[in-house]
Amino acid sequence: MKSILFATVAAVSFSAMSGVANAGPIERACMASDRGGNRSLCGCIQQAADMTLSGGDQRRAAKFFKDPEAAHSTWVSQSKSDDAFWDRYKSFGQTAQAYCAG
Repeated sequence: MKSILFATVAAVSFSAMSGVANAGPIERACMASDRGGNRSLCGCIQQAADMTLSGGDQRRAAKFFKDPEAAHSTWVSQSKSDDAFWDRYKSFGQTAQAYCAG
């Protein structure tokens, strides 16, 4: 009986730890930010990112949590690639708002 209980506790602990390890860049940045810390909300925002942004876009957007000035610089940029990224980023924001506003 003790071995079954131990195996169950170990499996649950491993699942919880692997969930943190498997968190995407948006979720990790959200959790680390001064506005974050809500695992449920940050996980939901990551799900919206998974639906709308590529991995590279997610890594780029995650930097905005630490450096909001980078977001502003991207927004005012005259670069076509920045404009295209910003359109995808806005779509992500709208999706996250609709999906996570619960």
